[in-house]
Amino acid sequence: MELNPLEQALHTARALVMADLVAGDVAEADVVSFVEDAVTHRRWWVEQWPEGAEFVAGLIAQDVQDALLEKYGRWPLCPACAEDEPHALDVEPELGPDPHWVCTKAAVAVAPVGALGEVLRR
Repeated sequence: MELNPLEQALHTARALVMADLVAGDVAEADVVSFVEDAVTHRRWWVEQWPEGAEFVAGLIAQDVQDALLEKYGRWPLCPACAEDEPHALDVEPELGPDPHWVCTKAAVAVAPVGALGEVLRR
């Protein structure tokens, strides 16, 4: 079964965010439910604005990050500033294609959304 482009964008976004959660060892059942809630919410959003499909991965990453902050604390913690006070990475652009996790403190792109494992396993 072939997915329509909007569903494909949502599935891809889910996979990217899940990869980052697994890389950070935080992919517990309740956290996965945050991903599913974000996908459900963004499905409506992208149905209303199909041109925004390329932005959905960054938006879902931000939604999950916000949900984690409310329940557990900051995620993902910045691996680039190990000596400094622990702080979370941000998603940039906030609304745009090709989202990356960035450290705003050091002004450095750490990894694309979905590729945190490459950085965290070093």
